[in-house]
Amino acid sequence: MRMVDLILAKRSGREHSKSEIDFLIKGVTDASIPDYQLSAWLMAVCWRGMNADETAWLTDAMSKSGSVLDLSSIGPLVADKHSTGGVGDKTTLVFVPLLAAAGIPMAKLSGRGLGHTGGTIDKLDAIPGFKSDLSIDHFISQVKKIGMAIGGQTQELAPADGKIYAMRDVTGTVESIPLIAASVMSKKIAAGANLIILDVKCGRGAFMETEEKATELARTMVEVGHRLKRPVTAVVTDMEQPLGLAVGHTLEVIEAIETLKGGGPSDLQELCMELGSLALITAGKCKDAASAHKVLRDLMESGKALESFRTLIKAQGGNASVIEDYSLMPTAKQRYDFLVPGTGTKWVKHLDGRKVAEACKLMGAGRTKKGEPINLAVGVVLRDKVGAKVEGGQPIADIYADTKQEYEAARAKLEEAFTYSDTAVTAPPIIKASVS
Repeated sequence: MRMVDLILAKRSGREHSKSEIDFLIKGVTDASIPDYQLSAWLMAVCWRGMNADETAWLTDAMSKSGSVLDLSSIGPLVADKHSTGGVGDKTTLVFVPLLAAAGIPMAKLSGRGLGHTGGTIDKLDAIPGFKSDLSIDHFISQVKKIGMAIGGQTQELAPADGKIYAMRDVTGTVESIPLIAASVMSKKIAAGANLIILDVKCGRGAFMETEEKATELARTMVEVGHRLKRPVTAVVTDMEQPLGLAVGHTLEVIEAIETLKGGGPSDLQELCMELGSLALITAGKCKDAASAHKVLRDLMESGKALESFRTLIKAQGGNASVIEDYSLMPTAKQRYDFLVPGTGTKWVKHLDGRKVAEACKLMGAGRTKKGEPINLAVGVVLRDKVGAKVEGGQPIADIYADTKQEYEAARAKLEEAFTYSDTAVTAPPIIKASVS
């Protein structure tokens, strides 16, 4: 078998066999296939696509290119949640302790932020002492002991995906849906969970900007899970504007804690309830959404969900006193009001999530290169979002900055994020579609 034959076959639109996919991934893993041939094949896939069988075989081969976690000793059911990334997405910080409190073991491997989206591990860094760099043995034993763990992604899992992703990033082939689906699902399967919940974002604050593309990606990943005998459920959710109100690491941890206390923004609450309900129903713990919602709401109102988060923080070396005292986390030196322009009554017509993220990045909250240090303290807290009735000259957001210069840069970018209307505007739904 020769790699050039696979390139020619895909270029002409022919479907690959499982043995051809296995040959490809073996060659990527042991570096016997040169980068220029892998690049040519990736471009051919972008043009010609892959069918459901090919995508599933690619996912399976990539998941087996390195270590595959065996979580069977934890129990018959272990869950994981994945988001395709967005602005203000702190869902994992709520979802993991909430589902663990509901009796579903949560084995969550997360990443750091790059570009305009924030990473869960970066957010957890705002909690003093919190350690996310867990060994595999520690990760598994912690899930056994307390029902949950959030660790950083390891190079041992799906290494072929890492090599392919790096090549996609520099060859203009990131947007291929089969390649995205195989990348996401190979890591989830290698991480060992057998109940996978996917949150596929769409809009300006996400990588998939249209609902149609996001839904296609969700359906592809669910189909891959079905073919590889993993229960997978996906929701397509709005990321045109930020999720919740807080954007910035400490600020998002605070918002997650407030949500676990039963408060928090309505859209974040709704998303966590929807994702949690899907997990409870798929796990057979609840028969329908109404009963699942009641279970989750009771866990929040009773304080059990919050205590679950406290247990997680303590187990990973963090200072759980942050739950009562937010000042223990990195705090910006100044807070500035960001005002609605002009005078009179108006409505928020559009809020560009990407520009809100860029405003935070100008203050040091994001990175452009892997490994760059970031400022965990700075960020933006919105007071109103799309559909809100506002008054000119009144605050619509708070900017948390360390210097006046940072504030000015963020303010200028934030001005680009908001669009207003003289007539009433309907707020968009957070849940766009469900795929199971």
